[in-house]
Amino acid sequence: MNSGNLFLLFFLLPCVTVEAGFFDFFESLFCSCHFDGFKDITIISEKDDLRHFDSKELKKDLRKFLYGQHIAKKTIQNVVSSFMEDSNPNKPLVLSFHGPPGVGKSYVTNIIARNIYKNGKKSKHVHTFKADYLFQHKEMTRTYQTQLREWIHGNVSCFPRSMFIFDKVDQMNPELIDAITPFLEYNHQLDGVSFNNAIFIFISNSEKDAIINLTLDFWKEGRDREEIQMTSSGLETQISQNIYNDKNDGFQHSSLLDHHLIDYFIPFLPLELKHVRQCVLSEMAHLKMNADKDLADKVARDMPFFPPEEKIFAVKGCKSVRQKLYAND
Repeated sequence: MNSGNLFLLFFLLPCVTVEAGFFDFFESLFCSCHFDGFKDITIISEKDDLRHFDSKELKKDLRKFLYGQHIAKKTIQNVVSSFMEDSNPNKPLVLSFHGPPGVGKSYVTNIIARNIYKNGKKSKHVHTFKADYLFQHKEMTRTYQTQLREWIHGNVSCFPRSMFIFDKVDQMNPELIDAITPFLEYNHQLDGVSFNNAIFIFISNSEKDAIINLTLDFWKEGRDREEIQMTSSGLETQISQNIYNDKNDGFQHSSLLDHHLIDYFIPFLPLELKHVRQCVLSEMAHLKMNADKDLADKVARDMPFFPPEEKIFAVKGCKSVRQKLYAND
């Protein structure tokens, strides 16, 4: 059973407490690791699921499948490669992806995962949490905190190279983000377990306006979007500062930012027509359809674009590409 499915079931049983036999029910699925303060909740480790990491393969994968995101490509290639090739990192890798929907933030986690694990995103060591779905009930925050801590601690204790992905983290209760913070510290151990080899990725639509406006300014000035860099108008700094000032962002009220534990705030730019066209062609290949550039262009142009007059950027990025393709086939 996939760990993500187990975790979902874990949250769908709020009436069963951690101490009241939930883990006993699944005992046969868990590994034999034990540590003070917790009963193990991790599925049997499959160490052969870990690939031999090749930075050149990651670079090739990013170049081939991530469209219109030169900043993300370069940054992710450099930081993930450096982290994976470091035999003794002093903290887990913590990345925060920001930008409008449909531009590749979630998709790039697939690319990272398949370059680390043989089973990619389906690996039992990749854990995805959708904040707006799993953490809906505010009155259950303490229960969520306990479960989240034990899930992370248990999995890393049995498999240090675990990956945790938190989607829509801007909608996440800051108290839950605080529950994660201790695992992200420098050279820190909890109950004898080091988290320095784990990867944590936070995904958010927050700060999309700042990213879109900067990209639009470059376009209005007749400059190539490839000229936009992390340092352009202090983009990365601007993202982190805006989060600090956003009263509706879960990050803003948590201790994660105060402790400076996020290694990189990575902006994802809005996509243009040519990028959406690439997404359509990629989807055709995935569906084993014959490559049809005319059809790809038609599908891409059928997507909504903004600003209203110029129609430069895709409103939904590459979301709904498959549905549009079906409708035009």
